[in-house]
Amino acid sequence: MDLFEAILGRRSIRRYLDKPVEEEKILKCLYAATWAPSAHNSQHWNFIVVRELEIRRKLADIHRWGRFMAESPVVIVALGNPLKSSFWREDLGAAVENMLLAAQALGLGTCWMGVADTPYEEEMKKILGVPENLRILCTVSMGYPAERPIRGREQLSRKVHWEKYGVQREIKEPTLTSSS
Repeated sequence: MDLFEAILGRRSIRRYLDKPVEEEKILKCLYAATWAPSAHNSQHWNFIVVRELEIRRKLADIHRWGRFMAESPVVIVALGNPLKSSFWREDLGAAVENMLLAAQALGLGTCWMGVADTPYEEEMKKILGVPENLRILCTVSMGYPAERPIRGREQLSRKVHWEKYGVQREIKEPTLTSSS
């Protein structure tokens, strides 16, 4: 799949087929995550792959917006270390985005759910045995999609400012392909 196809086609998937995800695909997604940029190349991220149904159910019961984690065949928990980098959130966000795009390219659906600084974080850390010095940025449900949500985006000209905030102009939206 073309990079721009993956970017434009990726959607948050909350319904999954009852079909296991091959370990090779999970590992490809995680490998793509580790190639994200990180401040000072710290690469401080860690990931927990959760496939066991009972643990996924516990995570789903905790997270108000992530009830579907019980049905997704895989949940990946993204961990950062604030003691190694003050940019742990940004670094891990870039890694998770790489993972989401890799999953899309492999025919998988994903949905990330924020966990850091929510009431869910400490309880999830206990269930997963996460050391005190690490933080959970988010969880990512992963599986074969059982839905194809369609959502557009606001016009680029509404989001881009030129030289100073508030200076906007009409923009012809580009066509995204690898050859352009």
